[in-house]
Amino acid sequence: MRLPRISAGKVLKGAAAGVAVCLLATACGEDEEKPKAERVRAEQQCDGTLSPEAALALQTVLNTKRFDDAPTGGLERAAGGLVEDYPESWRRTPTHSLCRASPASSMDAVKIRFSLHREGDLPGVEHAADMHRYAMGVEALSGPRMADLYVRCVSPRIEGSDKRPARIVGSLIFLRSKLPDTVRIREANLTILHSVTLAVVRKLGCEDDAGLPEKPVFKALPE
Repeated sequence: MRLPRISAGKVLKGAAAGVAVCLLATACGEDEEKPKAERVRAEQQCDGTLSPEAALALQTVLNTKRFDDAPTGGLERAAGGLVEDYPESWRRTPTHSLCRASPASSMDAVKIRFSLHREGDLPGVEHAADMHRYAMGVEALSGPRMADLYVRCVSPRIEGSDKRPARIVGSLIFLRSKLPDTVRIREANLTILHSVTLAVVRKLGCEDDAGLPEKPVFKALPE
């Protein structure tokens, strides 16, 4: 029996259709593997630790609404690092970076990191000329290029902290900044740092949120 002849045109059409199906299937597969949403908005920075007010403050100090895609996991890494460091907190301990937020269109960036500190490390009135003291936590300082927030934490995750509270300092640091030393900028920096620090102490389970209020306090102290 003679088999029906298939024209070259039909073969090419069939091959083209097959390729199209394969490409479509591949594209669908790639779409399924992509994250549902890129983490480019302010509220998605710093592992989702920013309050709405802190997200707006970040947009203000970095002058952008669109950021580089931000990795996740920094909150647990920073909290876990503080737990591990506590037995050696009588000496200087490592610094744990929680996040780096940077605009998608410039080299500016804000880094937020945490460490344990010794009692004598509190700056008190001995601080940089462009840093200003505020009544929040154990001590808070803010300026145009950085901010620090000191708290004490008693946590079931930190063995021994019920007798000797963990002394935690969160720091916000600009990698590049030409911001003016104004009340608005200082309060924006403290708003960001307060929000991230509050998330860290809650991750640790610190009693009474380590003394931090739900909202940042902007009561400036005498220099």
